[in-house]
Amino acid sequence: MTTEIETETETLDVPVVDLRPALEAVVMVADQPLDAVALATVVGYPVAEVVAALEALAAEYTESGRGFELRNVAGGWRFYTREEYAPVVERFALEGQQARLTQAALETLAVVAYMQPVSRARVSAVRGVNVDGVMRTLLTRGLVEECGTDGESPALLYRTTSYFLERIGVTSLEELPELAPFLPDMGDLDFDLDAPAEAVVDPT
Repeated sequence: MTTEIETETETLDVPVVDLRPALEAVVMVADQPLDAVALATVVGYPVAEVVAALEALAAEYTESGRGFELRNVAGGWRFYTREEYAPVVERFALEGQQARLTQAALETLAVVAYMQPVSRARVSAVRGVNVDGVMRTLLTRGLVEECGTDGESPALLYRTTSYFLERIGVTSLEELPELAPFLPDMGDLDFDLDAPAEAVVDPT
């Protein structure tokens, strides 16, 4: 009897909660598909009950016409948006993300636009801060792209994309506004455009 009680206690590592909401909560925050065994371990229910609950949830989402679905792909369960809503999701991913560019991203994008092709280190030198993270964001959002290497070093060069031109409403780089009217007097500049990129200190 003691052995049975101890065994039962060991299998319930977390308090027993309502199965379906628990599964929804775990799958919602997971960054990769989870198999039934992993989910059963987390929620403290037998695998067979977990599988039945997952299948019931998937059917419920489909019957109620939700914008997402629960699918078992390659042995793991995960939430996916429904295919028929792909245009809406794509619009959000492209236009919505662009609208929320940070000030640092906008400044970095401007440097690339006016100095391209330009290396990441050169952009850092102009801005006075490390721009690695910001450049990754701009690359992910399709606003800048790689365009070869510097002739004097293996450093990658970057330029703006056609999508960038589309987003700002011009057809070529020649249509970008003149930069000179927006610059302060040269005596007021606190950085040297000709300074080597090595002079930049990474604040991180």
